[in-house]
Amino acid sequence: MLDLSEFESISPYTDAEAVEALSHVAENPVLRNVSQYFFPEQEPGYLQDLIRSVRSIDEFQILVMSKIIERVLKTTAHNFSYDGIKNIDTDKGPFLALANHRDIILDPAITQLVLYRNGLPMTEIAVGDNLISNKFIEHLIRSNRMIKVVRGISARELYLSSQLLSKYIRLKVTSGESSIWLAQRQGRTKNGYDVTEQGLLKMLDMSGTADFKTNFMELNITPLSISYEIEPCDILKAREIVISRKHKYVKQPGEDLNSIFTGIKQQKGNIHLNIGAQLMEEEIEMASRCEKNDRYQLIRHAVDLRIIDGYKLWPNNYIAYDVLNHSYRYREEYDQEQVDWFIEYMNHQMETVEPEIDRDDLRRIFLGIYANPVITKELLQKEKLTGNILL
Repeated sequence: MLDLSEFESISPYTDAEAVEALSHVAENPVLRNVSQYFFPEQEPGYLQDLIRSVRSIDEFQILVMSKIIERVLKTTAHNFSYDGIKNIDTDKGPFLALANHRDIILDPAITQLVLYRNGLPMTEIAVGDNLISNKFIEHLIRSNRMIKVVRGISARELYLSSQLLSKYIRLKVTSGESSIWLAQRQGRTKNGYDVTEQGLLKMLDMSGTADFKTNFMELNITPLSISYEIEPCDILKAREIVISRKHKYVKQPGEDLNSIFTGIKQQKGNIHLNIGAQLMEEEIEMASRCEKNDRYQLIRHAVDLRIIDGYKLWPNNYIAYDVLNHSYRYREEYDQEQVDWFIEYMNHQMETVEPEIDRDDLRRIFLGIYANPVITKELLQKEKLTGNILL
């Protein structure tokens, strides 16, 4: 048994702690409304009774969370697909999933569902502490194997917090205890460009006690790429970008929770999850021969290429690209009915934003959210043809 006392401030609950926490969650009257939303065919107290019956984190995730995510997919997605499950090599043990991040809750939750469907152990999930707004939310999050990532602190505190997080992730993976889901960047991708933050890779390396190659090889890094036909919170992301270009964007109280609920309830069209191949020894070896930041850049590049390659483009992406660029380059990827729907959808979404926000800017950013994945695919194809690193 691992001694995790050092990580008490960030680690998920133990089974016993989860059962105790969930007993308090079950007493919250809001659960009756939640139950009626996710399980309308059941009695209003169904979810409370289900949570009270839980005796471990596994049971909570299987009996409660998997049913909720299945319901979300059934009611808000046209079709859900995934591929690359063979890239999870059980012989190598736990892995670090470095994932693109489009929706606060659904990205990791859908990943857990795929693992569960395939009889694989579910991962722990690194989540920013900005989402923990009260004890009720904390109980739910930490009972879902969620690791607390501390944000909004001083540089010195951030360094110490990063050391602790890095050490925890490495210990859980290398000990064989658990895989970890970690977003490739802090916060969601809001502009459509999925790019790994170099600082995150430096954080992971902080806890390594061997050479660069060994430090990254032992994490079994596995890139994940999720793509939604209708981007969760698209207009909220566009609004934030427009405002932030004029002055510092300050989140309002409850804004993160609103984004969570919007992402869950919003229609998403088709959804696809790709599980990429683990980083190869040759790639990490090549990076290890580089100096300083260049070595992290090569690791970042290897992750980004897999995420971009695994990202599935939908008609909306091609339509947005052509509309934004006044072109017909991808005309064969969609029909007029799909164009009409997307333009009507975009205009409707824009109507929900306060009128003082510049409409031309808002429209351009909104289209960019959908068009930019096409651009990154184009860059990837150019690189495959020329061998030049463009991303």
